[in-house]
Amino acid sequence: MCFGSARAGWGSALLVASLLTIPIAGTALYIMDQYLNTRSFSTATVLWIVLATAQRKYLQAAFWIVLTALLHPLMAAFGTAYALLLIWQQTRPSLSPAGAMVFLPIAFFPPVSGPYRQVLESHSYFFLQRWEWYEWLGIFGPLIILWLLGGAARGRGLALIETLCRTSIYFGLAFFVIALVISIPSQLARFAELQPMRSLHLVYVLLFVIAGGWIAHWAFASSLKLRILLFAGVAALNAGMFYAQRQLFPATPHIEWPGRNTKNGWVQAFLWVREHTPTGAYFALNPDHMRLPGEDQHGFRAIAERSMLSDRVKDSGAVSMFPALAETWSEQVQSEEGWSQFQRQDFETLRTRYGVDWVILQQPGTEGLGCPYSNSTVVVCRVPGAP
Repeated sequence: MCFGSARAGWGSALLVASLLTIPIAGTALYIMDQYLNTRSFSTATVLWIVLATAQRKYLQAAFWIVLTALLHPLMAAFGTAYALLLIWQQTRPSLSPAGAMVFLPIAFFPPVSGPYRQVLESHSYFFLQRWEWYEWLGIFGPLIILWLLGGAARGRGLALIETLCRTSIYFGLAFFVIALVISIPSQLARFAELQPMRSLHLVYVLLFVIAGGWIAHWAFASSLKLRILLFAGVAALNAGMFYAQRQLFPATPHIEWPGRNTKNGWVQAFLWVREHTPTGAYFALNPDHMRLPGEDQHGFRAIAERSMLSDRVKDSGAVSMFPALAETWSEQVQSEEGWSQFQRQDFETLRTRYGVDWVILQQPGTEGLGCPYSNSTVVVCRVPGAP
């Protein structure tokens, strides 16, 4: 569609596939996470929003917006904003669609409470002033490349490529300004849950789509030697990305095939819990267990299919989107402070306060608890009632 050749499409797909797990500046996002979640689907549907809008098939774009909203409302908002900017670039009306932002319902964003501020502070990527210098390069580097690609497209009469590049630049800059405004005055911290810099997710995807198509279009029109060099470069890129992925989750197989026995001690324990504990069992784990070496970010609730007391890692993300949960989250996490020194009476206190009747502890566990399951990494123990 953009370059008029199938090989450009293959080039786009190949480059995006090679870079699916590249970090997106300081947003704590990848183009595609290493595990299945709603953004795995919304990434594709947002691209279909852009495609339908570029083809001026607005009803089709509206359909994809609705579907994306059902999957991932925040990504649907970014896709809609991009579509509006693209329409503006195509039609150039007298008013910018960005003006609609003044109607943002402030009431949806309650004042920041103490516990909610604690959650926000634990997510440094919400605030631009806390980004590292190299993460700032991840904001403007792609926009500069898009500007260069847009100029090259204009010189070759590739109008759609030029429009997409220009729209992506406006899109990225607009949300950068919004993020900057939210980050600096403390009174606007209530809007941090919007995470405007996540808009870079779409910018990166479109950058790699356009760049991949451009490289393939140019390389295959050149000599055989250049094509071989291109394939060698892609192979090296994939090897580097594979190595980086293995460093992220070293205690877990790169592909977790269904039915294959896991060697990860945490996952083994979670699976045992699913098979051998009552469905109403209520668990407590180290609130930072997902950051521990060897845990590899495996979610207890998803694997064990059991409830657990709030943790400091995954649950804080949910609280950042739903501030009403902040008080409950803060209370539960504070009750788990000093977890590594907990003794039987501390676990009994958790049972009295919250109904926790099971815990998962790192080896060697704690004296005084009955632990029907253990492996080299963790033990699963019952919490007795207080005497």
